[in-house]
Amino acid sequence: MWAIAKKELKSYFLSPIGYIYIGGFLLTCSIFFYLYILNYQSVMLSEMFGSATTVATFIIPILTMRMFAEEKRSGTEQILLTSPRSVTQIVLGKFLAAAIIVLISTLLTLMYLIILSFFGKPPIASNLVAIFGFSLLLIAYVSLGMFISSLVENQVVAAIISVAVSFIIWFMPSFAPATQPYSLVYAFWSSFINGTISPAGIVLLLSFSVLFVIFTIMVIQRRKLVK
Repeated sequence: MWAIAKKELKSYFLSPIGYIYIGGFLLTCSIFFYLYILNYQSVMLSEMFGSATTVATFIIPILTMRMFAEEKRSGTEQILLTSPRSVTQIVLGKFLAAAIIVLISTLLTLMYLIILSFFGKPPIASNLVAIFGFSLLLIAYVSLGMFISSLVENQVVAAIISVAVSFIIWFMPSFAPATQPYSLVYAFWSSFINGTISPAGIVLLLSFSVLFVIFTIMVIQRRKLVK
């Protein structure tokens, strides 16, 4: 698993994808930081992360679209599936690599907290909770994007479907209010963004991630058996 993760991490930084994701993420966060935090002299990063949630639905697929779709397109999937490593190790390795990229980008948002400290006394604990919840939300999106990438052969199609499904999950409570407790964005906005740790929110976001990792393992395992 670690060998796969190391290989994937290397590929992210040897190609533009890793830099595009981290650069795009920090650029948008910087814009929202200026618009909502500095302009209104706020000490909470909640407005920045609230707006960044929308952007995340577009940039996470950039990170995940190639995870398995590229393997199928380039013909290297057969080599991967016939390697000594199990399907579980392959999937977890790829997931871990993407999750590390996401965590690096969210950890870099600590610089905004440092900037705020020069203008006042921001509540450290509340802002760290917001960063923690946002990280869990992004990792959940990674698991979804990875699953969709395992289903298709075209990277662009994988990205488009990932964005579409993310928005459907986001706005589903508007059409079916009963699904609100299962909404990823609602779990983040209702607690973490306000600096409150929600056990139910943590369970929901982690369960979503684990579920789609398992779904991906099932898809790849089935493909391996067929081949």
